[in-house]
Amino acid sequence: MDSKNGFIGILKKKGLYLKLLKYWDLYLLILPVVVYFIIFHYAPLYGLQISFKRFSPALGIAGSPWIGFQNFTRFFNSFFFVRLIRNTISLSLLQLAAGFPLPIILAIMLCELRKGLFKKSLQLIYYAPRFISVVVVVGILQVLFSFSGGIVNIILDRMGHARIDFITHPDYFKPMYVLSGVWQHAGWTSIIYVAAISSIDSEIYEAAIVDGATRFRRIFAITLPCMIPTIVTMLILNLGSIMNIGFDKVFLMQYPMNMETSDIITTFVYRSGIIQGEYHFATAVGLFNNVINFALLLGANKISKILTDSSLW
Repeated sequence: MDSKNGFIGILKKKGLYLKLLKYWDLYLLILPVVVYFIIFHYAPLYGLQISFKRFSPALGIAGSPWIGFQNFTRFFNSFFFVRLIRNTISLSLLQLAAGFPLPIILAIMLCELRKGLFKKSLQLIYYAPRFISVVVVVGILQVLFSFSGGIVNIILDRMGHARIDFITHPDYFKPMYVLSGVWQHAGWTSIIYVAAISSIDSEIYEAAIVDGATRFRRIFAITLPCMIPTIVTMLILNLGSIMNIGFDKVFLMQYPMNMETSDIITTFVYRSGIIQGEYHFATAVGLFNNVINFALLLGANKISKILTDSSLW
């Protein structure tokens, strides 16, 4: 009873108790989300300890023998380590370089258009690819670039040029992955920047027009500076996940012939854990990947706070 009163006393002291009573319905609405994160994001953290063990399903997580950092040193000394890091980072940087500026440009262009049927049609064209599944996107790439029946190779053949094996050739994997990703996600991502532009006070634009500022001058003097906090936030989030390339699309586009450029950390974790059954080794590789992502997120946030005074926290 005393412990209960002490806990409630702490809540009252901090003002939390009154907030819980006043906004109980809002806290009740967010409760399923909190439960979801606890069950699916925090509870599985218990299994991370197998990255420091030689896991055996018969012995269980607690009973498996402790081997320290052997799984990590094995990964660092493996033949695939350099290739995996190189492919993961290069693919992420290419995706960031091609896909980050385009949504900003699309948002500015869209907001400069007058309201009407053309603008709505353009919005539909921008956003529609986001709702196409990854499997369908890869299927479209097959239809366009297949060596035997692809439309592009048929055109090359009719023009007298030799056919190119776009799908399995290692040199074409990264351009196809990045450009198809930009096509699919750029329009949807631009919604965030459209919202940022819509929040700018219209009186600022009206004053600039009175002062004789041209449309391009208003974009560079008003629109872009007001978008800086949103741009910086999105850039930090992208840099924080630079080692976390999506598994599904890479896996669907991966062939033995293009493994030189398509093999990344997530596909290596899949092969090691699911196919080969080395759960402890795959967990160690995944933990290493997430630690690097977390360090990059902290570093990008700190640098952004110093240079632009805008940050996530």
